[in-house]
Amino acid sequence: MGELKDKAKGIANEAADNVKQAVGKATGNERLRAEGELQERKGEAQNLKGKVKGALGDKV
Repeated sequence: MGELKDKAKGIANEAADNVKQAVGKATGNERLRAEGELQERKGEAQNLKGKVKGALGDKV
């Protein structure tokens, strides 16, 4: 169960990142674009955590 929760959080963060980066680029807002990149990394890490939990049987 934890695997799916982490993967879902990761996907949500990556989706939010895409919006932030696009808006930041379109408006020239460097801070918003950078926040989007940071959120993308967070999403990737959460997704990886979910994959590891799945491989190890939620023991992580």
